[in-house]
Amino acid sequence: MTTPLSQDTSISAPRGLCILGSTGSIGTQTLDIVRLFPERFRVRALTAGSNADMLIEQARTFAPDCVVLADTSQLHVVEDALRDTGIEVLGGEDGLCAAATWEGVETVVAAVVGFAGLSPVLAAVRTGATVALANKETLVVAGALVNAQARAHGSTLIPVDSEHSAIFQCLVGEHPDAVESLTLTASGGPFRTRPRETFDRITPAEALDHPNWSMGAKITIDSATMMNKGLEVIEAHWLFDLAADAIDVLVHPQSIVHSLVTFVDGSTKAQLGVPDMKVPIQYALTYPDRWPAPHERLDWSTLSQLDFELPDLEKFPCLRLAYEALEAGGTAPAVLNAANEEAVRLFLEEQIRFTDIPRLLEDALGRLSESEAHSYDALVHADAAARRGVLEQARAVLD
Repeated sequence: MTTPLSQDTSISAPRGLCILGSTGSIGTQTLDIVRLFPERFRVRALTAGSNADMLIEQARTFAPDCVVLADTSQLHVVEDALRDTGIEVLGGEDGLCAAATWEGVETVVAAVVGFAGLSPVLAAVRTGATVALANKETLVVAGALVNAQARAHGSTLIPVDSEHSAIFQCLVGEHPDAVESLTLTASGGPFRTRPRETFDRITPAEALDHPNWSMGAKITIDSATMMNKGLEVIEAHWLFDLAADAIDVLVHPQSIVHSLVTFVDGSTKAQLGVPDMKVPIQYALTYPDRWPAPHERLDWSTLSQLDFELPDLEKFPCLRLAYEALEAGGTAPAVLNAANEEAVRLFLEEQIRFTDIPRLLEDALGRLSESEAHSYDALVHADAAARRGVLEQARAVLD
């Protein structure tokens, strides 16, 4: 791990940024950081999924070299609106990869949700860029492949998730061999104290009402099922090179302690802060330095207690399934991720119940034929097969 460097407060040439997923929660907060330091960043590329109106507004504000709309059916709207700006407008997966490898981009903020973020991240890694990784699914699905490409091309992955950022910060200056275990903290979501027997009546609106964090819909549902923490366990394995049995989860409802690292001498480090994603986003953009910023501080005089408890794997079986997928290896994590993306979509569309999500995931893993995650094509195949299986099983539930 890199030794901390002294803070350089001088202003050098602006750092070129590509923000993949600029209209989502992480993307918009990244642009808030850019607003704090306009002389230190130059936005080169912005991409969105389908939110054409917000992408147009962002383009006019930050004047990037190019913008990308993944949903090509709305591409003409962006083209018409930006015709007088000189900004290049691209679409689809090829456009995302072009943005990630755009000339002058030094740091790629990977905030595209789900499997769709894998291809542009791989493209960015192959240029040797620094990748501020907010798309946990990239490493869940293709950790071995992404890490191998990063080593081969000299690319650096810096985690943006608050939990992985916390671990990353705790490891600065430490030797990897000194690490004994990692502990990821979890808020417990909105249903930590809700009786298990009522889970089949949970509505999407209830599941989207997170007690601590403001996030996108998919990650908020994942928090409610604790699948988000399961995906983070898999991501931590690839980021920090530790086995599954050295990565623990503790429920911490205040979301103040973002994660912990225990060392071989019995010492433990923790990173604490208010639940504010701007802090880990800024750290990923400025590492190894820390720049002064007006983010909210903890008021220690009002912090009366910090609570911790073990997760209830019977209430939240998705966390157990994530550990099982990590232990199985190969394409199992890719299957788990794809099945989860489809199941969450179906739940948000009110086609299945909340309790059907883990059932569909367990079924998908049970149908898995052992396969090595040796190539991008193998991962695409596993992803597609898992999605088909979930849709088939969901139809059977509905019928």
